[in-house]
Amino acid sequence: MPTRTQQLGLILLLLALIVFAFVRVTSTQERTEFFIQLADPQFGAFTADKDFTQETANYEFAVVNINRLRPAFVVICGDLINKVGDKKQADEYFRITAKIDRSIPVHAVSGNHDVGNEPTPETVKAYKSRFGPNYYSFRHGRVYGIVIDTSIISAPGKVQPEADAQEAWLQAELSRARGSGAPHVVVFQHHSWFLEKADEPTQYFNVPLEARRRYLDLLKSSGVRYVFAGHYHRNAYAQDGGIEMVTSGPVGRPLGADPSGLRIVTVRDDVLEHTYYGMGLIPNQFPIPRAAPRRNP
Repeated sequence: MPTRTQQLGLILLLLALIVFAFVRVTSTQERTEFFIQLADPQFGAFTADKDFTQETANYEFAVVNINRLRPAFVVICGDLINKVGDKKQADEYFRITAKIDRSIPVHAVSGNHDVGNEPTPETVKAYKSRFGPNYYSFRHGRVYGIVIDTSIISAPGKVQPEADAQEAWLQAELSRARGSGAPHVVVFQHHSWFLEKADEPTQYFNVPLEARRRYLDLLKSSGVRYVFAGHYHRNAYAQDGGIEMVTSGPVGRPLGADPSGLRIVTVRDDVLEHTYYGMGLIPNQFPIPRAAPRRNP
């Protein structure tokens, strides 16, 4: 029979092992950094601006999941509303966005439904006044995020000074990002540069080819490896040299086979891993716990 002292020693050893296991699991969870990308909440799109009942339901559901999963940050890649300048749609977007836990930063991106397919100085100014800057940067952990306005790149005709100012800013910001030591410089925008190939013809869902080539050259020379976008209302994945172009489906109205949903992006030291989840398939927690191995009876 073990003595009382030996029994106490065994109990203390067992407690120490339990604490060690807990600390190890907690430490692993803390090291797993991830963020959530949404695109196109676009209040009013389901009913051509008659109401936004479905958009409200979708976005409310996404916010509940965001608060449960607790990402490092959230990026919403444009088309916050459907009708340029619509106050009711914007108010509903803000009402629901305000429900995201204040400890989780939210970064909005300007889309063509926010400033128009042919932006004007007035629509850009109104966007800035209501939603905030249309291009800016942020830093969270291993991610140096750069947000740009692709509407003024795609259709600069009436806003050429704004487009020129953004391009000059982007060149300088990419230089700052390279010197920041951040492992990942990530660009967030509304329009995709391309959906399948970098030299694909210009169409509604990509950036015009001439501007696309210029900006892709700039991003590649600056070491950017990931670009996240929306606008397509479907998922698309493509590569151009070292740049991965990730186009995400909508949290709002889908236009193809991919359902409404959101994308979870895991930040590793040397890579970003991402998965798009339809509304009914969003995990209960993240990282997703590994299932315990089954033992043979």
